[in-house]
Amino acid sequence: MKLFFLLLLWVPLFGVERIIALSPAINEMIFTLDNGNKVVGNTEYCTTPKEAIRKPKVGGYFSPSLEKIVALSPDLVIMQDNDLPLTQKLTQLGIKTMVLHIDTIDSIKNAFFTIAQPLHAQAKAARIVQKIDKSLLGLKGVVNNKKILIVIGSPTDLSKEIYVAGQNLYFDEIIEASGNVNALQSSRKGQPVLNLEKILTMNPDIVIILAPLMKERHITREMVLAPWRNLPINASRTRSIFIEKGEYAGIPSDRVIRFIDDFGGILRETKH
Repeated sequence: MKLFFLLLLWVPLFGVERIIALSPAINEMIFTLDNGNKVVGNTEYCTTPKEAIRKPKVGGYFSPSLEKIVALSPDLVIMQDNDLPLTQKLTQLGIKTMVLHIDTIDSIKNAFFTIAQPLHAQAKAARIVQKIDKSLLGLKGVVNNKKILIVIGSPTDLSKEIYVAGQNLYFDEIIEASGNVNALQSSRKGQPVLNLEKILTMNPDIVIILAPLMKERHITREMVLAPWRNLPINASRTRSIFIEKGEYAGIPSDRVIRFIDDFGGILRETKH
């Protein structure tokens, strides 16, 4: 298992009863480890499971309120590494903080084990990791050597910026685990922005559009698919353009299993 970034500041191994989760992924991990009752606060975007909606909100993913966090008297605040100043302020106030970098499959698995430690839920974490590995193995041999482009968002105008999954993300690893390749082969990590000319040059065999906010944006399935259908790319010629509406696709928690399974279903559809 690869090493990953972890900042663990005086986290107690005993007596953790009041936790604040500052990202949807971390919130879901805690609940999946059967410790959701210890979550006393989370963010506005922590909506899964349903019990998480009723938890006190301390702000958004990029804008948590220090005052609200302090008012909840947490034993431990668990967050991703997107707000170093907040981490420093919490530490100065004597609030125990765990900071995780979660963007790859290995880091997702490692995060489960790290969060499980103060919760004494290591056995549960191990079972979740086994399920992730099993789902990845299930992708092998469906189709091979296809160039797969994962588009992030639901662009209806391809003349504008198009965000895609680059290297060093779990999307890229899932493609690789399936025996295929990311259509974007470059040193650009995370979610790089491409233009239409670049996509035409890549000529992907399969396009998967992550569009969980279609309903909120009042966008229909046809509006998302239409600009892709007439492009001179292999995916258009073989009708291998798909929409993934599950909001879990963009959350690196145990629900990555659901996206992996959806991804496998898409690969199987391309064979028909």
